[in-house]
Order: sequence, then C-alpha cells, then structure tokens
Amino acid sequence: MTDEVTLLWRGGALLGEGPAWDPARGVLWFVDIKRRRVHRYDPASGAVDQWDAPAQVGWVLPADDGALIAGLQTGLARFDPAAGSFSHLAEVEPELPGNRLNDATVAPDGAIFFGSMDDGESAVTGRVHRWDGSAAVATAIPAVAITNGPGIAPDGRTLYHVDTVGGVIHAVALASDGTTGAMREFARIDPADGHPDGVTVDSAGNVWVGLWGGWRARLYSPAGTILREVRLPASNVTKVALGGPDLRTAFVTTASVGLDDSQRAAQPEAGGLFSFAVEVPGQPLPPARAGG
Repeated sequence: MTDEVTLLWRGGALLGEGPAWDPARGVLWFVDIKRRRVHRYDPASGAVDQWDAPAQVGWVLPADDGALIAGLQTGLARFDPAAGSFSHLAEVEPELPGNRLNDATVAPDGAIFFGSMDDGESAVTGRVHRWDGSAAVATAIPAVAITNGPGIAPDGRTLYHVDTVGGVIHAVALASDGTTGAMREFARIDPADGHPDGVTVDSAGNVWVGLWGGWRARLYSPAGTILREVRLPASNVTKVALGGPDLRTAFVTTASVGLDDSQRAAQPEAGGLFSFAVEVPGQPLPPARAGG
C-alpha cells in the first residue's frame, strides 16, 4: 500500500474537522469550525458545496430521518441541507458558554458520542456526552481541556477518547446501554510527533489518528502498536474518515489556523481536504438518531 496523497480541495480551511462519510448519499461531510461552515464533498463530481452555520460547528452526521445532526457551540441542531436550515434540538452545557463542541461519532445503536472543549483551549471543562435522540447526557469520562474522537471499536465495547493537551488516547469500556466504564491508556504520543486529534476506528479495530503539528496520520493496531504513518503536506492534521464505495479511501481534514506567513508559504495546501488509499476498510457509519 503506497502513501500517495491526493489533494481533493484547496479550500484553506481555518480549522477543517469532522469528516464523516455518508453512505446513503455517497458524499463526505466536513466542517470549518472557525469559519462556521459545513462542507460536502462529492467524489463523483469533485464538487465541494458549503453552508453557513449559525455558530461554530464541530461536526455534522447523517441522521435516520434523512437530515443531519450538527454539533454547534449553541447545542445540537437538525441540519437540512436542502433548505440550508438549522433547527435547535438540545442544549449542551449552557452553564459553560466558553465551551464548544469539537468531534463526534455514531454508535451501532444510533446514539451520538461527542465531546466538548474550552474554546480558549486551556480550562479543563471538556466532557464526552451521549445523545440518544431525546437528551444529551455527559458520560463518566473525566473532563479535559480538549476532547477529541471519540471513536468506537467494531464490537461496540470500546470507546477511544483523546485528551489532546495530555497527548493520550484512552480506551474506555462501553456497555450495551451506552454507559462508560473503566478507562486505560491506549497510546501516548510524543510531543515531538505532534498532538493527537480526531480518531477513527476501521473494520478490524485499528485506530487512525490525525496528529496536530505532526504532518501525518498514524494508524495503531488494537494492541496500540504503530502500523502505518502517512505524511501530509500540512502540519495540522485533524482527522481521518474512511469512505468511498468500498470504504477504502481515507479522507483527511487539515487546518491553517495559527500558521504565520512563513509557515503558510511553506504549506500552501494547509486547510485542504486530502485522500489516500487504505488496505483495511472502514466501518459503515450508522445513521444517527434524529430525535426532536
């Protein structure tokens, strides 16, 4: 398997994040958090469409009612791309207006696990929550400044949670009713290699992670052994999503925020959307419970 990387979109996102393959539509959704935009990439045409969100948007995920669920700084919302509208579903941490939502995944039962974080990236106020279609409830996972992931193993029994500032990916026991249990260190990233960002779990239970400041996406085995690294032409790699018709295309979001003029000149494709091929396919993303 070669590490040939393709630039799909030279969009210069400030904070590209949240790539999610939509198997029903055959498209990739991703966001630019800081520009408050939702993007849709269509591999068939190469087109990238965009919508403005009413607040910072950490992710959008396809839902079981044909719409999408969006994680906004102001809470969860139902996003209708045909109308370009956002309808409020639930508040999340209204007592912490300095927090925003950052990353998410869908469990096999359709529940969304998502994280919050301090928008100033310093206060330890970020929690992992679960949306079951009717309420968003914080899990028992301890608070950190910046949550990333989560990702869920194919058997649904392990949730991978990232403490970006701490440089650690944790493996958390996940019960069938969605409650979280014992937590252990899965992988610790040397700061010289970057900071762990979003994670995605493939169909064999291997864990992909984007390394912020590390110029690469890294693949870990279920035992925590490094299996592969793919270098990107952008230093701030945020997340990998596995998609395409056979789920063997890695789509990678990156960011340009925080780069100075010389850094931007050195990495003109920073903030772009990239792809490369993988040998082990991803897991089909279940439709999320829309609720509301």
